[in-house]
Amino acid sequence: MKAKLNRYLLLIASVFLVSAVVQAQEEQTSFNLDEAINYAMENSYVLHNTRQDITIAQKQVWETISTGLPQVSGSANYNWFLNLPVSLIPGEFFGGEPGTYIPVKFGQDFNSDFGLSVSQQIFDGSWIVGVTSAELYVNLAKQAHEKTEIDIRNAVSQAYYAVLISQRYKEVMQENYDNTEKLYKETKIYFDNGLRESQDVDQLRILLKNAENEMLRSDRELAIARIVLKYTMGYEMNEEIILKDKIETFVLPLIQEQNNLQLDLLNHIDYRLAASNFEVSEKLLKLEKVAYLPSLNGFYSYTKTSYGNNANLFKEKWFPSSLVGFQASIPIFNSGTKRSRVQQAELEMDKAATEQKLTELTLQKDYLTAKAELETARERFLNDRENRDLARSILDKSQIKFNNGMISSAELSQQESQYITNFQAMVTSTLQLLQADLNLKKAAGAL
Repeated sequence: MKAKLNRYLLLIASVFLVSAVVQAQEEQTSFNLDEAINYAMENSYVLHNTRQDITIAQKQVWETISTGLPQVSGSANYNWFLNLPVSLIPGEFFGGEPGTYIPVKFGQDFNSDFGLSVSQQIFDGSWIVGVTSAELYVNLAKQAHEKTEIDIRNAVSQAYYAVLISQRYKEVMQENYDNTEKLYKETKIYFDNGLRESQDVDQLRILLKNAENEMLRSDRELAIARIVLKYTMGYEMNEEIILKDKIETFVLPLIQEQNNLQLDLLNHIDYRLAASNFEVSEKLLKLEKVAYLPSLNGFYSYTKTSYGNNANLFKEKWFPSSLVGFQASIPIFNSGTKRSRVQQAELEMDKAATEQKLTELTLQKDYLTAKAELETARERFLNDRENRDLARSILDKSQIKFNNGMISSAELSQQESQYITNFQAMVTSTLQLLQADLNLKKAAGAL
């Protein structure tokens, strides 16, 4: 009884485990738009690099700070003179003839030293400005990352929409092919019974081939759209991907209500980037101005040295020496080099201020343009959708008339071509409507 109970428990556990695995697999392959965007935020190779840029900027901040902190270094030397240096001493010093020289070697065959040096920056205006502006460069890296995230959200949304529309187009083309095939088979039966002309069969055969071509084209377009979506998401190309949303989820809200998005200039990433660039130019100007100030550093050095004619200097006596001091660097005259650099920095700051103003005007222009283009896209979509519905209605009636012998196959072919043309126009206007909505969100700083 106990063994049977254990088997039941094992079976139940296995069922839950399999269910969990299946659910995990489904979560990895099925996405709505928000999930697809979140997946891209985690797996995009471009965003990976911009995150690394933020980390690099943070490391550079500490690099800048550390240059003003104590610097400690050690050194060690061991020298073996194969030939000691020779000096010439006047001969009369040793009772020789004036004008003669006696070669003399000074030193010993071996010497060694080791030491420790410490330096500390006491005052440097460039370091002070650099430290105060270091965080600004981190902020720039974060803003660049944020802008890349917006671009990724935009790209994933466009690719997601393209797959949904391609799926719908494929469904309609498949339906059109099935209807045409059915009509072709019926007409051929009528022809075999002498109730239709061969021209009608041939014309419907052409329609069937055209419908087949459209269906094959829709397959290829859907495959390409999926590849683009996987690429923008950072998704494995060989893995299957399933979209949970329907195209109506995104289209219906755009045609049922007006978009009331307002431009939030101060929070728009492009405006904040322009403002940050202006702050950087201000810091660079300060950096050039403080180059006129003197700098002061303190240092300490301790060394021990040993000499001897034996290679093993550890047996010899070591002589210590130490030094402490200050070093000041005072700029006096540089023929106008620093002044020229200050003037260049002033001009760069003026350019940054102009660029910030231009960015403000450009964002306002882009917002107003995107808002107008969304209205145009909405009106075009509504007109194309109405034309599609009318063309579908005309085609349905034409098929009934053809079955009743009231119109020719040529007229039916014309109506079917009209329907496909209008449906393709609606597909194009759907993409334009969704693109216009994305453009407006991006222009308003809401994407």
